[in-house]
Parts: sequence; C-alpha cells; structure tokens
Amino acid sequence: MKIVGVGVSKGMLTEEATSVIKSAKVIFGSKRAIAIASPYIKSETHEIDFKHLDEIPDDAVVLSTGDPMLSGLGALLDGEIIPGISSLQIACSRLKIDLTAITAITAHGRNVEESKKIILDEIMRKRHLFILPDPKRFGSIKIAEMLSEAGYELPLIVLENLGYENERITHGTTENPPKPETLLYVMVIG
Repeated sequence: MKIVGVGVSKGMLTEEATSVIKSAKVIFGSKRAIAIASPYIKSETHEIDFKHLDEIPDDAVVLSTGDPMLSGLGALLDGEIIPGISSLQIACSRLKIDLTAITAITAHGRNVEESKKIILDEIMRKRHLFILPDPKRFGSIKIAEMLSEAGYELPLIVLENLGYENERITHGTTENPPKPETLLYVMVIG
C-alpha cells in the first residue's frame, strides 16, 4: 500500500505523488483528496470509509490531504509514505515563520481536555503554535477563550482555504479572535 499526500489544494502535488497516482490500480481517499488528485487519476476510485480502513487492499494507493504524517492517514495505515505539501508548510510560508520555530498540534478528532493541556504546555514554552482545530468541538473561538481564561493575551491568526482562490488570512488576539467563515482552516498562535 502507498499512502500519498496530495497537498492542501490543487497544484500542491509533488512529482513523485503524481507518478504514483497515475500508475495506481485502485485509489482510495476522501472526496476532497480525490478531487485534488483527479487530473492524474486513471483508475477506479473509492471514498474512504474510516470504519473499514483494514479492508483496503495492499496494492491500493490511499490519498491523504496535505501530508499523510501531519494528522493524516500515514499514522493509521501501514505502507509506504509519499509526502505531500502540508497546511503547516503553506501557513509558515504565508506568515514567514521558520518551520523550526513552530510546534504543530492537532485537536481534530482528539479529546478536548487533552488538547487543552497540550496547547497550554506548549504556550508556556513560548513557541509559535500551529493548530489543526476541531471546528465542531474545539475550534479557534473556544481555543481563544481557553487561552484568555488562562490569562494569555496572544496574537492569533486563522488561515482558511489554504491554496484555494478564496484563501483568507485573518489576524486577531485571544481577546478579539478571528472568526473563521469555513470549516477548512488552521490557526497559528504567537
């Protein structure tokens, strides 16, 4: 099995990724990942059912949005990883933040209390934080409220639809947080 990062949007696939996608016998992925890779797909595709990941055939190519190792399918499946251009890379490029100066945290699909603890621990280390929020349970507004209640007044940036025509970057603070207009966003603190 090959787990291929398709990048955050069209035009963000690597040459290696396009080559693997073109030669695939069967492809699995989310609707969004399949759409991003669609110009290179020459085989049958199936939308991923996360309850049945163990049923994906060994000779399949599995598409993962962004990079498979940034809160992606690379940690859930056993196979060769083909990296992709991640939202972390794009966010740091847009904001001119050195990748070595930022800590990536995912709250998406994670326990909210555990996410709060990790975020607060990293804030105490005075690092920039890149957060993949869980927009439905622990999104940017709740993260800002949590930080404010803990006594932090920090700059917050919400980056929406990275790589798409309607990309949007909004600056704010923990006291006046930016409000995302979509569910497809990440945030940077500090």
